[in-house]
Amino acid sequence: MLYHETRNTVLVKEFLGHRTLETTLLYIQLDKALFKNDSEEFAVKATEDPQEIKSLLEVGFEYMCEKNSLRFFRKQK
Repeated sequence: MLYHETRNTVLVKEFLGHRTLETTLLYIQLDKALFKNDSEEFAVKATEDPQEIKSLLEVGFEYMCEKNSLRFFRKQK
């Protein structure tokens, strides 16, 4: 349920006390099976500022990739 609300895999990993992200991903697969979301729309943000990165992660954005020193994040709408 926490992943469903936040879409933050690291937060869920820490909350559940998992040592590896692979274990947490099992729960995320359950979320996707239970709550099939027809919407594939995302809010996307890019930044290189560490403080803004922290803020994005705290509100549920997930890290996607890095290009030209910018880190890209997304959050399902």
